[in-house]
Formats: sequence, structure tokens, C-alpha cells
Amino acid sequence: MDLSAELPIESRLPALSDALQQHTRVMLVAEPGAGKTTRVPLTLLDTDWCRGDDGDGRLLLLEPRRVAARLAAGHMAAQLGEDVGQRIGYRMRGESRVSAATRLEVVTQGVLTRMLQDDPMLEGVTGIIFDEFHERSLEADLGLALALDVQQALRDDLRLLVMSATLDVAALKAVLGEATPLIECPGRQFPVTTSYRPSAARSDAAEHQARVVAEALAHEGDVLVILPGVAEIERLQRVLNQRHPELSVLPLHGRMALDAQRRALCPLEDGRRKVVLATAIAESSVTVDGVRTVIDVGQERIPVFQPRTGMTRLATRRVNRASADQRRGRAGRQAAGHCYRLWAEEQPLVPHAEAEMHQADLATLAFELARWGVADPVSLHWVTPPPAGAWYVARQQLQKLGLLGPDGSVSSLGRKAGRWPVSPALAVMLEHAVAQGDGATSEACGIAAWLEGRSGGTSRDVDSCLSELWQSRERAGQWWRDTRRLARIAGVEPRAGHQQASARLLMRAWPERIAQRVAVGRFRMANGGMVRLPENQSLAHSELLLIVDTDGDPREAMIRHAARLELADLEAGFAETHDWRERVEWCDQSKRLIGERVRGLGAVVLERRPLTGPPSAEARREALVQALLREPRLPLNDAAEALRTRVQLLRAAHDEGWPDLSDEAMHAELDEWLGPHLENLSRLDQVRCLPWTDLLRQRIPWQLLPRLDELAPTRMTLPSGDSAALRYDIESTTADQDSAETRVVPVLAAKLQALLGWVKTPRIVDGRVAVRIELLSPAQRPLARTMDLESFWTNVYPEVRKEMRGRYPRHPWPEDPLTATPTMRTNRALRRGK
Repeated sequence: MDLSAELPIESRLPALSDALQQHTRVMLVAEPGAGKTTRVPLTLLDTDWCRGDDGDGRLLLLEPRRVAARLAAGHMAAQLGEDVGQRIGYRMRGESRVSAATRLEVVTQGVLTRMLQDDPMLEGVTGIIFDEFHERSLEADLGLALALDVQQALRDDLRLLVMSATLDVAALKAVLGEATPLIECPGRQFPVTTSYRPSAARSDAAEHQARVVAEALAHEGDVLVILPGVAEIERLQRVLNQRHPELSVLPLHGRMALDAQRRALCPLEDGRRKVVLATAIAESSVTVDGVRTVIDVGQERIPVFQPRTGMTRLATRRVNRASADQRRGRAGRQAAGHCYRLWAEEQPLVPHAEAEMHQADLATLAFELARWGVADPVSLHWVTPPPAGAWYVARQQLQKLGLLGPDGSVSSLGRKAGRWPVSPALAVMLEHAVAQGDGATSEACGIAAWLEGRSGGTSRDVDSCLSELWQSRERAGQWWRDTRRLARIAGVEPRAGHQQASARLLMRAWPERIAQRVAVGRFRMANGGMVRLPENQSLAHSELLLIVDTDGDPREAMIRHAARLELADLEAGFAETHDWRERVEWCDQSKRLIGERVRGLGAVVLERRPLTGPPSAEARREALVQALLREPRLPLNDAAEALRTRVQLLRAAHDEGWPDLSDEAMHAELDEWLGPHLENLSRLDQVRCLPWTDLLRQRIPWQLLPRLDELAPTRMTLPSGDSAALRYDIESTTADQDSAETRVVPVLAAKLQALLGWVKTPRIVDGRVAVRIELLSPAQRPLARTMDLESFWTNVYPEVRKEMRGRYPRHPWPEDPLTATPTMRTNRALRRGK
């Protein structure tokens, strides 16, 4: 191992080795540039515990991204003077370079779950290193939970090392144990000058970014621009190519071919300057050689699951402070650099990334846990436990797909589907295709590969996209590799079919996304959601569609990709479409329930008949539940809204054990918790009169309920001895509506004179949250707002006193507010009191 390039981590390696010799769980916090990703694994390979009894024990290094995994493996192999695949190898979806000699495998996070499912003992593996754990991906959280379970039940000798530049140490210690050693290491970072360049309101984003790139070109070295997604990369690339033909403008994102990624990461042979336009792939674990300037747009794109529609939409939001610092650090890896942040300096950023667990579709996690033999996630140790609402939706989805039985155990279909390295829904599609023969299987492999990678094809019509891919399959890169890999699992040869089978196959994966036309360009899905297409699209005239994805608009989403579905295929695929059933719906126009007998699938109705007799109580209840699900917000009264805002604050600032009472989370389990209260109701105005506050209180765990008023009180005693209401305001933390995030701010509004002498700003939630003070005039109008009372009395009060004492002469305005007696009384009342 070449140690000529000394890195800060070298001084901590002996302590780290000793800690892992004596403990099976260790945390490492090493700042950017410390060298942890490549130096730590190579050092640990030589330790006694890693070699194991037979001397060839293996380490697994988990990386969150494919690019980082390849680079880390290549760099470590080069340090040993070897090619990748000898002692150092890597393994990821559809790609593997390992051999019998490999002792260190760099793997992407999903690979660990599959390895554990195939061999829970992890024979030959002596340690697992979780790198860049601060990103809090769903797969990393699941991998750590399963690894801890293996360590406790089967392998007490298995070492676990969790490392990153920024870790939530308290949260990790709660899971790993308070005695878990923590090794800290500074980074090797050259100075980075930070400048802020916010864009003007309603200005074109790409134009503004191009102007900042032009400014950055005044500095030496290459430029790295970090953008939220591929669409933004392509827009800026077009602008820069027009304005700066002398530059090499290179994209960098996960959907690119490996050679193209390498070209973006290395200096150009012709010596030209380059501008690299990257997604968050360049945020950590990757050094873009030659970069001296980073331009950070300050946004990231994350998948957010919507339980109401059963779809995942991509949401653009502000980055967190830890990510912003990681991005800034890219400019100082090799020399002094510059960072341009395209937001205002005073713009607040949340400290850490929210765990993906809170916003992802948990179907894959629930399926993996069921295969692991876990029916309830509380039996495992989680840094962030799965939210109850999302977990409930995921289990329901798996049962509807036939992957789980009524008792939650894995069904025979589920056992077969476990062989496919795709989402549970697509695994179901593949299993049904296998039963239909080689032609359908080959088609299904191509569909699954396209959906997993989503590259190729520009049409909204899925069949057209797939046809393009099959026609150019030898040039289709990752799609063709993934298709062939899935075909190998199925034991078939991948070959093009008629490319008109996607809807017939996909309806097995997503029956709730079968949609029926209600007007040209407007469709109702089986789950009740409404989606639309431009009327000039050929698909807009189809009777039935299978919706693949939408833009996620909560009102009426625009379809991104869909496929035509034939009525005969629908009726042949789902026997229930031949059965007549009672259906009751709420009619907004007539304000009443309307009943009928129908046959179809969910909200997709193929035929109708009149209903004879009154609707059943169960049908009325289901109709009211569906009517409420169509509304974006539950009809809570003011008291219930105030209660859930307080719980929202406690969930964020105190303990994630407080329930998620958001509309989205409560919609996910609406029938379960609200359904019993709808039994005897038949109108929505009756629903609005329900005791909502009591219903919400019932959702708070009994052990937490007694602390609600203690931690987030509704009233607060003032220095005058009186009490005032404490309200909880919801405020946006960003000015950008597309990336808006909210926070709860406790506010105490009280007459200024009642607060005289109060120097220390009050705090709630065990002292973790400061209360904003709203000082009122005698007429109850706001005079000032502050979260620093001492500063207000010293700096602001003299001006307030000068203006107000003449306007309200009957009330005390003491010259020294810090020593004056607080009171709610007037001067005359005070004199009479004497």
C-alpha cells in the first residue's frame, strides 16, 4: 500500500483498528478529504479479526452510488498494484468484478440485502463498512437493521463500522449502544471562498446559472455545477455550448455509461477546461479531478411516495446544510477553491437530510422483512423506524399482489418472486410472464429493465419507448445489460416481440393503475385517482390505459408514461371483473350517497345496473372513506388542527415516536382508524361534526399522551401572574414554493407590560425549542416579535416606549423595563391598588 500521499485518516487508523479489535460496533466521523473511503478498508484487511481463522476473511464496503463504488474499488486496487477483481472487487446490480482471490468487495447498498437473504450467516465475511451513512438511504437503514439482527442472533464476531463526514451520533448510539466507540478525524481541506448569487424573481434558471459559470471561469481550474436532475443538466448544457464553444461541457449522472462517467471525472487529454454538470452523484465519495470551483444550485430531487395514488413522484427541494457543506468541499479537495451558492446567504437550511424512510414507498422493505421472517419492524433495531402509516400501506399492497398471505407470511408466489432483483410489483409481473411462456418472459424482462433504469424513449407511449429500445438494443447500454441479466435468471433468450404487450403484463404489477377514460384526455384509475393527458395525444382517446407514472400533481396529475390496455386483456386477467358488486359513491352535486350495482375493477366500471334496496352499512362506510380520500385535507376543526400541529412539533423536536398526523399519513390508514366511526353516518356534514380532537388523541401512544401538555403546553404563565395562550404557527422555511418545507413555531402573544422584567426567552419541549414572543400594545396590536427578549429590551424597547407612551398614557411605560414590575393593569388601577 502506497502511503506516500499522507492523509489525515492515517493518524486515526491505529485507534480505529484497536477499537474494532475490542468491539464489534464502531463509528467513524471523518471530515471530507480525510481519506476514509479508501484507506480504512485497506488497513482493516490486515487486522487479525478481519483475516479470520483461515486467513482470507472478507470485508464488505457499502457505497450509496454505483459511480462511487467503481471509483473506490479502482483506486484501492491501484494502490495495491493490481487490477480490479483480484484482492479488491466490486459488485452492484447487473455488474460484478470479483474472484476467488477477492477479500474486499465494494458493493452498492441493495446488494447487501440480497447477500443477507441468500446467506444470513454471511459465511467468510468478517466485517461490513457502511460508508456515507449520513445520506440515510432506505437500503442503508435496512441493511444496518438486518446486519444488527445477524450480529445479535448468529454472528457475534461480525464487525460493523458506520462512517461518514457527518453522522447523527446520538441517534446511532441509541441503536448501536451507548458504549460504541466513536473515532473522529479532521479532513484535509484547502481553503474555499464562498459567495452567494441568488437569482432574481422569475428569472430563467439556466440563464442565471450560465452567468455564474461565466463568472467562475475567471478562476483557475475546472468547474463543477451541481444540479437537481438530468433535465436541468441538459438545459444548462445547451446554453453553455452556445455561449462557450471553447469549453468541454460534460454531464455526470447515474444513467450515463461508465466510459462517459469516467471522462467527466478525469482531466481532458487535450488540456481544455471542462465544466461538469452533475447531479448529487458528485456530492460525496467522488473527487472530480481538476475542479477548483463548485457552483451549487442548492436543490436536490428526491422520490416521495404518495399513498393516496400508490405512485412515487420526484420532488425538488432545498438541500440540507450537511449536503451543502459536502458540495462546497468538492472545491477544496486538491487546492484552494471557490464555491458559488445560488441562494441568499440568509436562506435557512435544515441541518441534516431526512431519512428516506419517511418519504419512500416501503413495499420493498416490507417484502424483504417478510422474507427475513419479520412481521413487525419493531422487532429490529432502526436508526429511523418505518412510519406506521407507510408500513400499513406497504403490507396491504403486498397482500393485494399475492406476495403475502392473510397472516402476513410470504406466499408461494412471494417465495418465487424473491429471486428477482427488482421491486415486488415488477417481480409479480415477471412471475406471471414466466407462466405465459418464453415470449412473454422476454418482453417482461425488457419492461422491468426499462422501468428500473428509466432510460431510452421519448414517447409517452410505453410500447413506443420499448420498441425503440429493442430496435437499438446493442447500443442501449445499461438497459440491454439489465434485460439480459433478468433473462438469464428466467432461463430464456432475450428477443424482441411485438412490443404491444406492456399493459397486459404491467397490469399484474399495478392493477390499481388501470385507468378508464371519462372524457378525452381524462382518466379515472382503479384506485379512484384522476389523471390526464393533452387531448392531442393519441393515448388520450384510448378507452383503457395502464398508467406507469405521472408528474405527481395532487389535484389531477399529468401522465408521463402509459400503455393502451385492451378490454379483453383486463377481463381475462382479473376474474373479479365478471362479478357484480354493490357500489355506493358520494355525489358532490346532490350531496348524497348514490348506489348502484357494477362490475369492473375498483373505480374502473365496465357495466352498471340499478341498485335495488338501500345500500348496506359497509358500502356507505366505504363510500364516505373514498370521498374523504379524494379531499387533500381531512375536515378537522380548529382544536384538532391545533393538536396535530403540537404533535408535529414534538415529532420533529422531541421524539419520532410521536405519531405522524399529517393528512397523507392519516389517509394511508383512514379506513382502519376512522372507518368504525362512520358506521351510522350517511352524509359528509355528519363526518365534519365528529369529535376530531378525541380521535387524534387516540392515535397518540398512551405512554406519550401524559407528556403532551407538559412538552407543548397550550397556555403559559406570564411574569405578571396572568396566563396567555400559546399558539403553534406553521411557517415555510423557504421562499421557493417548489421546494417549500415547513416548521412549527410556538408563539406567545401578550401585552408588553405583562412581560416587563422577563429577560430569558422561554423555551418548551424540554428546553429544545425557543418560543417566539409577540409583544402587544394595550389595544392588542403587535408591537414587536422577538426570540431574544434581552436584546429587545436593550435595543428596541426605547424606541417603542418613545412612540407608545404618548399614544397609551394610561399604561405604564417604565424607563428601565428590566427592573420594572410586570402588570396587566393601567396606571390608575395601580395607584388605587396602592
